[in-house]
Amino acid sequence: MTALTVTADRTRFLRLALAADAVVTGVNGLVYLALAGPASDLLGPGAGLLREIGIFLLVYGAAVGLLASRPAISPAAVKAVIGLNIAWTLGSVAAVVTGALDFSTLGAVWAIAQALVVGLFAELQITGLRRARRQHQS
Repeated sequence: MTALTVTADRTRFLRLALAADAVVTGVNGLVYLALAGPASDLLGPGAGLLREIGIFLLVYGAAVGLLASRPAISPAAVKAVIGLNIAWTLGSVAAVVTGALDFSTLGAVWAIAQALVVGLFAELQITGLRRARRQHQS
């Protein structure tokens, strides 16, 4: 398969999907980092774990934001983001189902809601990548 560099004029939808993901992820990371104690009390998992998740989400959000802002977007990088978003979605559901993170009821609802949002971002990014490729072929 040949590499396709997806340029800005064909990627508006994809860029918006990536940028929205970056903003939501970054805000979520900031909340987990800055309010780990109160968030732990509400959601269940320990404050230390929430801080670690917050750091990860800040770094991940910044990377996705950087990808959205590049003059040419690498399809391989977008596929990596999609893959990580799907993994987060499935991992969140698994954590709730297995009880691995000792969620409170509110925490379980939050984790599933968050999984749905991240899954939606993955779907929007898949759609954006397909649209960019179709426009490239036209």
